[in-house]
Amino acid sequence: MLSGKSGTSKVLPREFRKIAEKLFAPAGSSKLRKLSLDDTEAFAVNLGIGDDYKKLLKEIKNSPVREQAMGKFLERFQNNLDLLIQKTWVEKADEARKNALLDKVPPFITLIEKEQLPEALKEFGIILEELAYLFFGGQSQKDDFTEYTFRIDIQMGLFWWYGSKLGNFENSAQAKSTNPDVLLAVLLLGVCYLTNF
Repeated sequence: MLSGKSGTSKVLPREFRKIAEKLFAPAGSSKLRKLSLDDTEAFAVNLGIGDDYKKLLKEIKNSPVREQAMGKFLERFQNNLDLLIQKTWVEKADEARKNALLDKVPPFITLIEKEQLPEALKEFGIILEELAYLFFGGQSQKDDFTEYTFRIDIQMGLFWWYGSKLGNFENSAQAKSTNPDVLLAVLLLGVCYLTNF
């Protein structure tokens, strides 16, 4: 998982703490959060993708064309992520890493389509870790990475902070106790952000 493992209060700007802690319990907390779609929508607004995210949720919620709407969205996501990865300049030694990341995207999309959400969240965390390395190099491996990204841009920092917290859902009681629609909504926060990046 991404670095930036400091407690929420040390890294996360005050204006984001309340809504962020509704999605991800503060470090050291054993209390499970009862997540809702409203929580994910509020987080999306803070990420700067509120309108696009709400539109996406509306398209896939109880829609007779849910699979078609999700398919179109995931195709846009893959196209945009492929472009981001391909356009990222890396040292020659990191070309193989870049190609390996490109190869991870289709299986990740398949996990979403099959609604294997805990596995998709885990895989997305791995994709984000590799993407952070391509964007930021060795800085992404440091403990203060999330804080570093907040200094660059506050919404981008919030996105990478979100990425560092996805591990909270890996094979956890949180993932098992969360409504699958809400778990999908948590995953789609990051997918939607990258689709619009």
